[in-house]
Amino acid sequence: MDLYEIRGGRLGVIAEEAELQELSRESTAMETYNVGSPPSPTAAEDGSDGEEDAFKEGETEGEIILIRDQLQEKVAEMESFAGHLEEIFLTVEENFGRQEQHLEQHYNDVLQTLSQRQDESAARLEEEKKSKLEALYGQLLACGQALDASKELIETAQEVYRSQDKRLLLKTVMPTIKRIEEFAKDEVDLTLSTCLEFNTPLADLSDVKTMMDSINVVPAPSAPVINPQMPNSATQTSLRVCWSLFSDDTVEYYELYYRPVLEDTPADSTFTPQVSKVTLKETHCTVADLLPNAQYELWVTATNTTGISPASEKALYMTVPSPPVIKQRECSSCPEAALIRWESGNTNPVDSYTVELREMGADGTESSITESIVAVPTCQCLIQLQPGQRYLISVRAVNIGGPSDRSEPISITTTGTFFYLLEDTAHPCLSISEDGFTIFYGDEELPISAMALDDNTFTRCVAVLGDLIPVRGRHYWEVEVDDGTEFRIGVAYEDTERNSYLGANSTSWCMRHILSPSRHKYEFLHNGWSPDLRITVNPVRIGVALDYDRGTLSFFNVNLEQHLHTFHCHFQNYVHPCFSLDNPGALTVHNSIEAPEYTFI
Repeated sequence: MDLYEIRGGRLGVIAEEAELQELSRESTAMETYNVGSPPSPTAAEDGSDGEEDAFKEGETEGEIILIRDQLQEKVAEMESFAGHLEEIFLTVEENFGRQEQHLEQHYNDVLQTLSQRQDESAARLEEEKKSKLEALYGQLLACGQALDASKELIETAQEVYRSQDKRLLLKTVMPTIKRIEEFAKDEVDLTLSTCLEFNTPLADLSDVKTMMDSINVVPAPSAPVINPQMPNSATQTSLRVCWSLFSDDTVEYYELYYRPVLEDTPADSTFTPQVSKVTLKETHCTVADLLPNAQYELWVTATNTTGISPASEKALYMTVPSPPVIKQRECSSCPEAALIRWESGNTNPVDSYTVELREMGADGTESSITESIVAVPTCQCLIQLQPGQRYLISVRAVNIGGPSDRSEPISITTTGTFFYLLEDTAHPCLSISEDGFTIFYGDEELPISAMALDDNTFTRCVAVLGDLIPVRGRHYWEVEVDDGTEFRIGVAYEDTERNSYLGANSTSWCMRHILSPSRHKYEFLHNGWSPDLRITVNPVRIGVALDYDRGTLSFFNVNLEQHLHTFHCHFQNYVHPCFSLDNPGALTVHNSIEAPEYTFI
């Protein structure tokens, strides 16, 4: 049976058992409710029994949900364990297949070697047989020649002996005797010229023995290959690393080496980060206790009983970034949108950011639905929102390892326009309160060293700009002042002249309060000109209403709900709230206020 079928069957059984256990617990709980707690007659009469039933039913449902969640966790754990067993099963199968091929190869090599030895021995025996037969054949020929010669002598001697002619006898007897004597002198070797036994030395099978002994000896592994980092394979302090072995090698264990990559280390520096090592049997590993958003260099070796493989090619992995830090004093909002700015909080750059927002209920509960804006490339994001709502907004940093944890959330309310003052634009004589909404102009003189200015700081006018969200539409805020303070409040372009007074140029519009011995004078200045207006009641809380679509900037006495003046201008670019004090004093900005109905009539 296939392993996947086994695994699927087991998981099916586990799911069925979980479902049966859940139904059993539900049935038991309901029986307990029906049998163990009978309603009292009094409670039935006054209706309290229904409330008790509803309470117990809700409690039972909660227990069922809890048990279901626990069972789902156990099923997930069992699935993970089954997956781990599957990996082990496949590894055993692969190792068995490699070992089987290894034994078969050894078997074939031994048979081939023995066949070669047999062929060599047969050839050697054939040569020895040939030489023996040649020697015996030569000896046989010599014996035949000796027999022929002795036969001839015997026949000659018989003829001499039988001869009747005495004279012929005397003439031939001496040569015959001489020939017989000479023949007798020649000794004929009647021993075998060669041994009848064959010389069969023992075959040298040492190499075969070596091969047989090497059956249980496997070659050293080849170099493993580390897989490239997969998305979402890391946490802030850990990495999941996988590698492969593209050969039939048998491996006892792996050794994974890793060290951080230090970007700021000089090229000629002799300092090298410490190398850490992990020993394990699987082809994957989760390395823990790492630095967030750090790059690590990893390599791996494989080891068996024969030796260690060469090291793999080094691979670069990255841990998940640290959570970003939202810069609350640089965030702004309006009824339709919010501009969120944050710091990365990481040394190494990240790939992108994800902004998450959750809507808050009227009772302060968070909505379970989270909206996300993904692939934000920079450290700020303009988010479209619904008016009159409250949101919790957080940010995640994302790299190849995955998303970071959520940042600390910031609460945004879209009832009105909200902004902070841009402290980098403030004149050195201005002080800003800790909450960022009140400015002070003291009467003490500052030393020259404290008057250091930069290009973005107001130099002549003791002023500061507000960080209004760059969204066209309607914006409203209020300013609280006192009768003894000369001030200028209004709006200005971001590039308004820093060495000019507010309202004295074409890039700013403002309401000015001037103290004179006889009365309070109010001017509504733009490009150095103001209409001739007289305000009889000194406003102490002034409402400012900016409408991009209608091209208006209006001022109101909030306490009297009185319209003071309206500028009509088509604003080419986004403007910023501006605030200036012309004599020592203070003013306070109030924002995140819902615009009164009379402001945009």
